[in-house]
Amino acid sequence: MSVRSFEIRPAIENLQDSQIVDVWKMGFTVPDVVGLWVGEGDLPTTKFICDAAAEALREGKTFYTYKRGIPELRQALIDYHRRLYNVELTEDRIAVTSSGMNAMMLIVQSLIGAGDNMVCVTPVWPNIFRAVEIMGGEPRQVAMTGEGDGWHLDLDKLFAACDGRTRAVYVATPGNPTGWVMPEEQRRALLDFCRKRRIALIADEVYNRLIYNKPVAPSFLELATPDDPVFVVNSFSKTWAMTGWRMGWMVMPRSALTQIERLIEFNTSGGQPFLQAACVKAIAEGEDWVKWMVDRCRQGRDLVLERLSGMNRVRVIPADASFYLMLQVEELGKEPGAALDFCKRLVVEGKVGLAPGTAFGAGGEGYLRLCYAQSNDRLSVAMDRFEAFLRKA
Repeated sequence: MSVRSFEIRPAIENLQDSQIVDVWKMGFTVPDVVGLWVGEGDLPTTKFICDAAAEALREGKTFYTYKRGIPELRQALIDYHRRLYNVELTEDRIAVTSSGMNAMMLIVQSLIGAGDNMVCVTPVWPNIFRAVEIMGGEPRQVAMTGEGDGWHLDLDKLFAACDGRTRAVYVATPGNPTGWVMPEEQRRALLDFCRKRRIALIADEVYNRLIYNKPVAPSFLELATPDDPVFVVNSFSKTWAMTGWRMGWMVMPRSALTQIERLIEFNTSGGQPFLQAACVKAIAEGEDWVKWMVDRCRQGRDLVLERLSGMNRVRVIPADASFYLMLQVEELGKEPGAALDFCKRLVVEGKVGLAPGTAFGAGGEGYLRLCYAQSNDRLSVAMDRFEAFLRKA
């Protein structure tokens, strides 16, 4: 190993690797694994979206463009939110970003510095913690509890976790990995709390279309004014099966426009215009495909719920949103490393890939996350293998 002749910041040296990626990388070495570990399905991006990107390339749309996204895409997003939520946004509140995670990172860069904290409702996607740590801040976790009928948040605990160093509260609704949707009374109470405390509220609504008991998940945009301290993060990845495209957007307070635009300049200098052209097409013509995809995920969820509910020693928490389920196995304790070890054994011996719940922070201990955005045939094979593994374990 070569000797480093320079120093990396301690905050970067100390970043923890994702346990999800640990299991995923291990799966590459094992043939014929049914991977239900990461947050994407088995569907490639549909043809008409790919064709739009190819056409934009042929038309020479390969030059630098507007930092906050091409005007056509910003307008398409304004129209999209009007259609979904009956809200009137203005273009000075929209920024197209190079993925939902890039949107999140830009927001954290604008808010969090050394010594600050961001209060996070957990379990949650671990990249959120790392974004705060990169900036020298503390991701302060408030764990939900998983009960028979779903996941529950004690809002008083969330409020108590905020102090004079709290610059933001982060909530994912619908949640990854839980599928939890924040009730309206809690959304109103949290927004009121953040207004009074002058704390930013970051709402991760990436899974807003993946909901099975209504057309679209509720949004903080339905409650917030243009000047409220609310940032809403979204992505093209899940709704239109575009995970590899790395395209997202945010809706921000008008007062944050200048700062976010500067940060885009210094991070990426703006997104790729040919990909943005495809995103316009996805919004304009993708609604029938989205409805079909959501119904397919619903079928997958129902299949997995039925199979898991019939397995001895397994407890699963139902969810009406996202494309994940959190489950417990009787003998799986909450000790550090227990879930990760179980998942690695499952890959090698059972040829099924799940994600350890400990990857998602407080509240995830003792759980495994399963992504059911797969064909019914593939899910059936995974359930057969999982059940056989449990019988031998």
